Amino acid sequence: MEKNNFNSSISANISADEATKKISNVPAWWGINFSGNAEKKDDKFIVTMSGDSFFNFTVTEMVPGKRIVWLVTDCNMPWYTDKKEWANTKLIFDINEHNGTTDIKFTHDGLTPDVECYKDCEPGWTHWIKTSLLSYINTGKGVFRAPTK
Repeated sequence: MEKNNFNSSISANISADEATKKISNVPAWWGINFSGNAEKKDDKFIVTMSGDSFFNFTVTEMVPGKRIVWLVTDCNMPWYTDKKEWANTKLIFDINEHNGTTDIKFTHDGLTPDVECYKDCEPGWTHWIKTSLLSYINTGKGVFRAPTK
């Protein structure tokens, strides 16, 4: 049985290498509290949100112009029953350039409709990828919003 991981795709008129650089500049489009680095393999970074929520990431794959994978190594999502729901999930950016356009396919491997946070995370990721990341790529500015939790 195939997992129904969350995914979202965007396209922009930039090079695949430039897309890699933009994705790796996490605070410019995710609009969160960020510490660490997300630019090369084995980089580690932390995203903190409201209260005592946090997400620790390790860049496990970095193939410029092709693929970026961030592993969630630890997290605390205090508003859910399973506070570690994202732990060991992966955020994957597959990048494909063709005829001057670059397609970016985002997959949150492990975020499926059967997990508790899906109802909140699905619209959240849709915003961060289709609105904020796309805006950052096209205009240099992400579109931030107040946290919902």
